[in-house]
This record gives sequence, C-alpha cells and structure tokens, in this order.
Amino acid sequence: MGIHESTSLLHWNYFLALESDVERLSRFVEFTSNNFGTYSIEMAHLFLAAASEVDVVAKQLCSRLDGTANAANINQYRDVLRRCLPEMESSLITIPRYGLELNPWNNWLDNETPDWWRAHNKVKHQRDEHFALANLKNMLNAMAGLFLLVLYYYRSIGSDRSIDPPPNLFIPPRDLAYVCGSVGGGIRLFFNEEAR
Repeated sequence: MGIHESTSLLHWNYFLALESDVERLSRFVEFTSNNFGTYSIEMAHLFLAAASEVDVVAKQLCSRLDGTANAANINQYRDVLRRCLPEMESSLITIPRYGLELNPWNNWLDNETPDWWRAHNKVKHQRDEHFALANLKNMLNAMAGLFLLVLYYYRSIGSDRSIDPPPNLFIPPRDLAYVCGSVGGGIRLFFNEEAR
C-alpha cells in the first residue's frame, strides 16, 4: 500500500496554525477595541511568529513579482509590492465574528512602515522596554498582513484557483478571494479570477 503525496502549501499551513492559536486566544481575551492594548506572553509569541513569517513570505513574493528586485527588508518590500500590487495598501481584512476590519498595510499610503512592524522590531530587539507593544492590536494586524501576503503569494505562483481548508477567522478582500462551498462538498477559499 503506497502513499501519494502532493505539494504542500507550506505558508498556508503555517498561517492556519497561527490562526488556530489566535482563535484559541479569543476564548480568553475578547477581540474588541477595549482590549487592543492587552498584552501577554502568548500574544508576543503570536506577534513575533506572524511578523517573522511576513518577512519570509514578503521576500519570496517580491522575488516572484520582480526577479531583479532582491528585496531584503520592509522598505524594499514596500517598494516592490506597492509597484506590483498597489491595491494591497488599501486592502481590508475582516474578522466578522468580532466585527473587526483591519487594514494592515495602510501606512504604505504615506510611504511609511506599518505601525505594527515598527512595534514588532521593538518587541523583538528591546522586549524589556517595549513588551507592552506585543498587544492584541499589533498581533491582529500582523496576522492580517501575513494573511494578505500569503494569498498574494499563492495567487502569484499560479496555485489552483482555490485553497483548502479555508481560514476560520480572517476573511480576505472580495476582489482578491472569497470563501464558499465547492463542487464535491467542503468549504474552500477561491481566488477571484477577475483580480488576476
């Protein structure tokens, strides 16, 4: 009896693992503006993991979109991604369960680094002074930023027109992808073909 293996969506699976941890966290901290300043070791863990994966995926996405760019930091990612994906900076991610809309890349509209990325660097390098920045607001924005990058990445490599399983909390902008039932059963995340 053999085992057949197809290509794994590594970055998608990693995002889903982080999202599962975020979902579990929501049982203990309500996702509401009243708690955006709440911070903890678990939020720091999720925040640092999401931002680290943002770095990995952004570098790969930039390489796919412009093979000559050699982007290696957030400012270089911004230059490539704004040029190749201008809609990204105004893309809204929603978390309908909590009535939240996140715009994780909106600082790029002013040619600035996202607030949550600057907070990530402070938590990463000076945690003793800036631990409170590992808060709910920054963690959710880092996750939303990662979600967008992962979707653009898989769309850029010509992944099947759907990704399975879909996310549980985060919903993409409708012009990029949507979640719905598929032929043959199950729920999947489908890329919006008109957005390509």
